[in-house]
Amino acid sequence: MPFPTYHFGPSTFFGLTLRKWLDVPVFILANVAVDIEVLFNYNHHWPVHGYAHTLLGGAVVGAIWGIAAYPLRHFFEKMMRILRIPYQTSFWTMVTSGVLGVWLHVVIDAIYHWDVRIFWPGKAKPLWQLLSQEQVKIVCLGFFIAAAVIYAFAVTSYMKQKKANPDKTQG
Repeated sequence: MPFPTYHFGPSTFFGLTLRKWLDVPVFILANVAVDIEVLFNYNHHWPVHGYAHTLLGGAVVGAIWGIAAYPLRHFFEKMMRILRIPYQTSFWTMVTSGVLGVWLHVVIDAIYHWDVRIFWPGKAKPLWQLLSQEQVKIVCLGFFIAAAVIYAFAVTSYMKQKKANPDKTQG
C-alpha cells in the first residue's frame, strides 16, 4: 500500500492509545518512511517490498527515522499543541516509536502483499492472506474510526486539564 492510506487508521489508533509511551508523530509517520522503499523499488523495477519490509530491516529503517526525527521534536510539539494532544518525548522514545511504527506497517503489509517476507532472511510468509484484502481494508477503516473516538477523548481531556491547570498546559 504505497503511501499508506490504510496504515493511518491502525497507526493513529495505536499511537494515540499508547501516547504515554510512544511519540505519536514519529510512530504515525514511520508508515510513510518505510514506503519510500516501495517508491524507489517500483521505479527501478525491483521487487516492490524489499528489506525495509521485514522485521530486521524495518527495525533499522525505524531507528534511522526516529534518529532523523529527533531534531524535529520542537516542530512536532507545536503540531501536537495545535491538535490539543499533550506531547513529551525523548531520544529513545522517538527511536522506539520509529521501530514500532515501521513494524506495524510491515505486519499489515505482510497480510496484504504477497512479496513481503516479514521474517527475512527466512522465506516463510505466515501472515500472507491471513485476511483477505477486503477484510484488511475494513479492519483498517475500523481502526481509523476508533482513532477518531480516541482523539476526541484526548482533546476533551486536554481541554479539561488546561482549564483546571492553565500553567501546565500552555498553548
